Amino acid sequence: MLIERIETNIERMEKEEIIRRHIEKVYLESDHLVKRIQRVTTDHGREIGIRLKDPRDLVAGDVLYMDEKNMIVIDVVADDLLVIAPRSIKEMGTIAHQLGNRHLPAQFEDQMMMVQYDYLVEELLNELDIPYQREKRKVKQAFRHIGHSHG
Repeated sequence: MLIERIETNIERMEKEEIIRRHIEKVYLESDHLVKRIQRVTTDHGREIGIRLKDPRDLVAGDVLYMDEKNMIVIDVVADDLLVIAPRSIKEMGTIAHQLGNRHLPAQFEDQMMMVQYDYLVEELLNELDIPYQREKRKVKQAFRHIGHSHG
């Protein structure tokens, strides 16, 4: 089976539409969400080729295939994350500046900043006394690096 477009996202579907279908899942690591061309295997052992025509990243919940009885949905494997919970705007600015200097991509959820685990960042957080937790957590989209040069 070759998938060239995303049908929808499960979050945009009515509950009745979802429960009447058998769901197969494709588990991806978050960094594979940026790959438009890849070969994957569902949790039922079915091999699928993905070659998206649209230049977009995959997102957790994307429906790769759907008919009246079945659907195949993207799920994400939990990442090893540092979940940072600054107590003030000053702490947020300090850590955001430090992480930006290191070109580390971050995601935000509620009042938290999440970055992929890095022991140097963990040391920095301890040094700056900024609260954080190391957690295994699923993210909906890839941590995307933004490239640029300094010269």
